[in-house]
Amino acid sequence: MSQVILLDSGPLGLVTNPKLSVESLACTQWLQLLVSSGSRVIIPEIADYEVRRELLRANKVKGIARLDELNQLLEYLPITTTAMHQAALFWAQARQQGQPTAGDKTIDGDIILVAQAVTIIGADVA
Repeated sequence: MSQVILLDSGPLGLVTNPKLSVESLACTQWLQLLVSSGSRVIIPEIADYEVRRELLRANKVKGIARLDELNQLLEYLPITTTAMHQAALFWAQARQQGQPTAGDKTIDGDIILVAQAVTIIGADVA
């Protein structure tokens, strides 16, 4: 069974950044290593949204093109109703336990990402 990696907006933003920093190069090499080793690398729609909105705001055309290219190279995971229902459940449970993951009025992308992972993997997520 191959390893499944869902990219969060941090690494996704680094690998789509056309400015080559030490950090972005290291992240790109890490991603290439994952792919070449047979890992299943997935771009969740929520991570794409978080990166894309900033690229659009800043009018970073090259970054948008790199994000679109990466979406063609890797697996893309659209947000489903099942994932959103799971995210709502996780959000409510975290608050009931006194462990909010974001402000009360935010969309809480991290919870949505975890819910997307759970719906495709069907197992515990680390």
